[in-house]
Amino acid sequence: MINFYYETDIEFKNETFLIKWINSVILSEKKTEGEINFIFCNDEYLLKINQEFLNHDTYTDIISFDNTLGNQLNGDIFISIDRVRDNAIEFNVQEEEETRRVIIHGILHFCGYKDKSKEEESLMRSKENEKLLMFHVEH
Repeated sequence: MINFYYETDIEFKNETFLIKWINSVILSEKKTEGEINFIFCNDEYLLKINQEFLNHDTYTDIISFDNTLGNQLNGDIFISIDRVRDNAIEFNVQEEEETRRVIIHGILHFCGYKDKSKEEESLMRSKENEKLLMFHVEH
């Protein structure tokens, strides 16, 4: 089950469609859906999580806590809408597009993709782009 929680002023009107897309991405990676929670919040909310659980004192757009069991994806994905908005401006993309990119970035982490090295980051970006195209095909 995919759940959306809002700790900020944003709320998606098309949750059902987003969930179908996320499910299709999960299936395309030969994984199954467990319980995945998306928590949309602001910078300060996510900074506190970053400090408390990861000992990082920096702002970030996403933190994922992966509880995947085998091929069943489970976990919590925290997304800062403040960072998403700033990134959309910086990368000259629509806010909705950047939000989808970050959503799928978290799912790809649960699928086993990393982004610590240049090679891993390159593969992650390629996978994000591939999965974003799936959204546009279905939409």
